[in-house]
Amino acid sequence: MDEILLNFPLHIREKMRNIDFTNLEEIRIRNNRPIFLKIGQSEQQVNYIINTNDVLEILQKICDNSIYTYQNQICNGYITIKGGHRIGITGNIVIKDGQVTNISHIYSLNFRIARQVIDCSNKILESVLDLKNNTVFNTIIISPPGRGKTTILRDLIRKISDGIPEISFNGINVGVVDERGEIAAMYKGIPQNDIGRRTDILDNIPKDIGMKMLIRSMNPKVIVADEIGSTKDIEAIKYAICSGVKGVFTAHGNGLKDIINNPILNELYITDGIERVLAIDENRNVHLEYEKSERRAVWFL
Repeated sequence: MDEILLNFPLHIREKMRNIDFTNLEEIRIRNNRPIFLKIGQSEQQVNYIINTNDVLEILQKICDNSIYTYQNQICNGYITIKGGHRIGITGNIVIKDGQVTNISHIYSLNFRIARQVIDCSNKILESVLDLKNNTVFNTIIISPPGRGKTTILRDLIRKISDGIPEISFNGINVGVVDERGEIAAMYKGIPQNDIGRRTDILDNIPKDIGMKMLIRSMNPKVIVADEIGSTKDIEAIKYAICSGVKGVFTAHGNGLKDIINNPILNELYITDGIERVLAIDENRNVHLEYEKSERRAVWFL
């Protein structure tokens, strides 16, 4: 936790001194509001009201005292720091030519604590792995935010990349498009999370562009991307599948019904692009909600 707490002024650290951070998931900082901590499934309030100077001092420390250097990340709405932790940022958005060029008058900071959970993907291996062909089934893992789909995805990448000798699954090349910097959590060119020995990463790039770049340059057997949802994402996934590359993706929603009712994601379902759909419930249990029949043909054209 030191890499997180050292971003806070001493007087705020003192206010949190007696808190058990064992299962800490989030620290929410809002200007002129108290600090809220998400610890496991509960919320705890810190008896201190944040002021503008606190917000600026925290932001300066996050940015290694050079906010300008981190301007591109700030414009994306978050900053990834050492340890893989991600800080979301809100404030007054400045837009020019349809693009975010700055966030001024910062209002809130949300520290999302990265915690790699080794072997948490064991519960989905049977559904995702195609052991006969030593690859994966094209899979979407779906849930609302905060139920651990990215954590499961990260561990699954590691296992696919390194291999699983216990079930005779050999490691294969994996290409990860980490648009939000949350899977590998790259910090100065080094992944802060263990995502396997055969994994190649494109960081801070739109998913549709990244998927095509990896296919053309790195020869992955599996493509992975988090939180798909745009028309361009779907077109890139179809391109990957038609190129003979398998894929594992996450999306927001409650289950298969939300994919069917989503006019964009539904394109993968009706054309048989997806072979498995896994949903995570409110208790973080994973359910196989869709398994493609062998009799259905894959077609995109």
